[in-house]
Amino acid sequence: MTGGALLIAGTTSDAGKSMVVAGLCRLLARKGIRVAPFKAQNMSNNSVVTVDGGEIGRAQGMQARAAGLQPSTRFNPVLLKPGSDRTSQLIVKGHPVGTVGAADYIEHRDRLAGVVADELDSLRAEFDVVVCEGAGSPAEINLRATDLANMGLARSANLPVVIVGDIDRGGLLAHLFGTVAVLSPEDQALIAGFIVNKFRGDPALLAPGLDQLAQLTGRPTYGIVPHCDELWLDTEDSVSVVAGQVIGVPAPPRGEQWLRVAAIRLPRISNSTDLEALACEPGVQVRWAAEPTEVADADVVVIPGSKATVADLGWLRERGLADAIAAHARAGRPVLGICGGFQMLCRRIGDTVETRSGDVDGLGLFDADIDFAPDKVLRRWPSPLSGYEIHHGRVTRCAEDEWFEADGIVQGYVRGAVFGTHWHGLLDNDEFRRDWLAAAAVAAGRSGFQVAGDVSVPARRDAQLDVMADLLVAHLDIDALLSLLDGGVPVRPTISTRLDR
Repeated sequence: MTGGALLIAGTTSDAGKSMVVAGLCRLLARKGIRVAPFKAQNMSNNSVVTVDGGEIGRAQGMQARAAGLQPSTRFNPVLLKPGSDRTSQLIVKGHPVGTVGAADYIEHRDRLAGVVADELDSLRAEFDVVVCEGAGSPAEINLRATDLANMGLARSANLPVVIVGDIDRGGLLAHLFGTVAVLSPEDQALIAGFIVNKFRGDPALLAPGLDQLAQLTGRPTYGIVPHCDELWLDTEDSVSVVAGQVIGVPAPPRGEQWLRVAAIRLPRISNSTDLEALACEPGVQVRWAAEPTEVADADVVVIPGSKATVADLGWLRERGLADAIAAHARAGRPVLGICGGFQMLCRRIGDTVETRSGDVDGLGLFDADIDFAPDKVLRRWPSPLSGYEIHHGRVTRCAEDEWFEADGIVQGYVRGAVFGTHWHGLLDNDEFRRDWLAAAAVAAGRSGFQVAGDVSVPARRDAQLDVMADLLVAHLDIDALLSLLDGGVPVRPTISTRLDR
């Protein structure tokens, strides 16, 4: 199995391929097999800082944890962070190299393909297995010419491809068949089979459809993974971050009252996973909010990170959310700003980098100024208080009190019940989170809310990875799936379509 690799693709974004890759990494690691994750190119504003001082997609950080590894830029050599509908910041081997649009991305393709090939070859030489994750869907044939993560990767490295589909959305059989059918014969030859994900109900009812799918495509389905409410942590794709939606499955309160958190669903939200630690707490309901009424009804407001701070600040004002947040703070109720959200709380933002808007008035809840610099701060804080920073903005003036510090440097600020920091992952620190929640509950007038003393977010993340691995073991033909690592690409027939003519 030395150097074996396969690609897990998906019919759509958020089909579950990230979790399938993580589950495979965890179950292989539990067998003592040296395994590494790999996503050639990711497009996401949810990222994490690596041990080698770079930046990769959050999902690859989670997959590295599943494999028992520290996050590394090797696992996601190309990352695109959308700053608008037409442009993205291009991150190569963990560091920004410029801004690209969809039309001019093809100019970078050959150079990036070389970077991707070198990293994958290096991982295959070092690890027994590399489990690769696709991006979006391989059926996006309009993007095939610049594809680095789906069939472009599979073709260049001769990888067997397994397609994951989310049956909870409906239309899955058509998605699976159509994904194969629109591909060229050369790409079709690499599709080994399918995995059905997020199934509810009796698998026997689906069996006839899968039998017909096998007859139509000549490809097996390796198994049916049931829907599981426990799998909600480390959500990378913004498709799953929906206004009005509750994060996770709230557990009943330990005390007499709930604590209701309104998390602002910014258009260019980044690192939305910062809110998940709060959602792990019993009695804390975290809901994505996009309307002033949702802020008015909340006990706590959290403004998360943003890839376009000034643009999203303008959106807050247009929606009436800026006034609602200010009113919430004036009433003495808690507001927390994280990274871009923290910057919005300040008096002035000087943006010559993201939106190039120059000086813009912030919400003024902090007497502080932010100025953007071309070089990005990328830093991990490992202990005793852990977190990581990914931002262009710097605090250039601040008259507020210290909330917390690290290495003798102020890293968080507070005025009354308004809190702000550039740190992501801060609330994953269990004792810190409990102390902050207790203070927030008092400020919100929720004296009947009781903070749980036994919640460990890191342990919860590891438990979820074990759940995913256990689900794959229980519901997939793991032996057949892993045989692809040794046997290479199996011979499969081509589906004849009108596109072939």
